[in-house]
Amino acid sequence: MKTGFWIAFAAVFAVLVAAWFVVTQPGVMSIVSQPPPVDADRLKAHVRRLSVDLHPRVAGASGRLDAAAAYVADELRACGAVVSVQEFAVGAARHRNLVARFGPADGAPLVIGAHYDSHDGAHDGGEGGSTPGADDNASGVAGLLELARLLARDPPPRPVELVAYTLEEPPYFRSAVMGSAVHARSLQAAGREPRLMLALEMIGTFSGEPGSQRYPVAGMSALYGDRGDFIAVVGRLESFSLTREVKAVMAGATALQVQSINAPTALQGIDFSDHLSYWALGMPALMVTDTAFLRNRHYHEAGDSWEKLDYRRMAQVVQGVWAVTRAL
Repeated sequence: MKTGFWIAFAAVFAVLVAAWFVVTQPGVMSIVSQPPPVDADRLKAHVRRLSVDLHPRVAGASGRLDAAAAYVADELRACGAVVSVQEFAVGAARHRNLVARFGPADGAPLVIGAHYDSHDGAHDGGEGGSTPGADDNASGVAGLLELARLLARDPPPRPVELVAYTLEEPPYFRSAVMGSAVHARSLQAAGREPRLMLALEMIGTFSGEPGSQRYPVAGMSALYGDRGDFIAVVGRLESFSLTREVKAVMAGATALQVQSINAPTALQGIDFSDHLSYWALGMPALMVTDTAFLRNRHYHEAGDSWEKLDYRRMAQVVQGVWAVTRAL
């Protein structure tokens, strides 16, 4: 009886340890690099412009989505990037993804993307107000723009495609007309499956306060802690090796703490961004995020404003992503 109990205990313990190893990627050795500096003030200026001057970034006559697209395109061109516009129709309206390419023309690209539209409360039972969308997702777009400056100054050894997506937010989310879905299909049609896609989804909220980090499942704080002071690399179970690789590179680029998770899409939040469009076509993709609504208490609300973000740590996220363009 006792022997059987201990055998069963050992088996359960082994399964738990294996699950912990697969899900959280412990013990990853950092790949040290020296990324160029990223100007936190420039990140702040981008976020403020997008979330204040170009608010609301929503489709329709009352929104400023086209103006936001023009701003992003102008900033990409100003850094020296060659920008192409991927235009598509949704009913009678025309919408635009903005694509900037760096490095060699041939080879499987590293795609890094962020959506520039913001949430409109009218589409999910809200009072019709549109969030400024500073963290969601002006932060990701600002990171994309500053990454473009670095890549234009020192082109990467492999093809890198930076994409500013439109129509990520409801009512387009999980639909065939998400900007990222349009882009992913274009890669498939051209036979250019990416080496990896990284979605920059909310990268500006950080806090060292106890209880500032929440989780979709009770007990996860025992694995990751209860402070929102890290950036997360998020992937599916089958992306185990890629997640470890990206985590190692980002962790070695700055002092910012990098956590990771590989989990099934049934876990809330795992597929809540543009990377899901690439997963749908069997393409490798990960999300880089501050964990969105699990940390930012103003998610999809009027309080998601520019002055609440941590631009110093956002700059470190951009440095980590830049390191991925060199090491992957």
